[in-house]
Amino acid sequence: MIVNERIVTYINSLEKENSRILEAIEQQAHIDKVPIIRKEMESFLKVMLTIKKPKKILELGTAIGYSAILMSESIDSDATITTIENYDKRIQAAKDNIAKAGRENVITLLEGDAMKIMPTLQAEQFDFVFMDAAKAQYIHFLPEVLRLMREGAVLIADNVLQEGDLIESKYVVRRRDRTIHKRMREYMEIVKNHPQLETSIVPIGDGITMSVKVGKKA
Repeated sequence: MIVNERIVTYINSLEKENSRILEAIEQQAHIDKVPIIRKEMESFLKVMLTIKKPKKILELGTAIGYSAILMSESIDSDATITTIENYDKRIQAAKDNIAKAGRENVITLLEGDAMKIMPTLQAEQFDFVFMDAAKAQYIHFLPEVLRLMREGAVLIADNVLQEGDLIESKYVVRRRDRTIHKRMREYMEIVKNHPQLETSIVPIGDGITMSVKVGKKA
């Protein structure tokens, strides 16, 4: 927990209910122990989408389709979402949920490794990207994501602070998490100093980076 738990609980108590389909997916996700975005992140995404009004959204990490459906409810009727998922067991659940939500005409689910799929999107240009996939891969995704972003596009990467463990000594965290933490620190260093990005690290949920593509700085 990055922010005081009591504060988070209070903030979440003020949230409005989601649509019936999202409430149902959330309940099933808790039963199946499938991670979905946190309430604070949901609220933040809705606000950012309302401000930005993107027409083309790219999501890396569909999981069971929860965040894609959530975003689809906060965009204009002519906007579209392309979402990529590599985990077979989640793909079918995502397809089912997108169909139940009646969002097949808005959300396109691409199956496979994002590193192999993104280079095939040669003619695509996105004005909003939400990255919530394998955390150790963020740093590898970034060059292709940047290529696919229009100037002025927004990139939000979720779970970058790793419950606050990111700042701990590598000898304190579990061995299996050390590579993830190392790469995530490298990712944040790059996006904070990249000549084409203006980035803020925001301690909301499990931490996010929010970057805007501004073109090369002098």
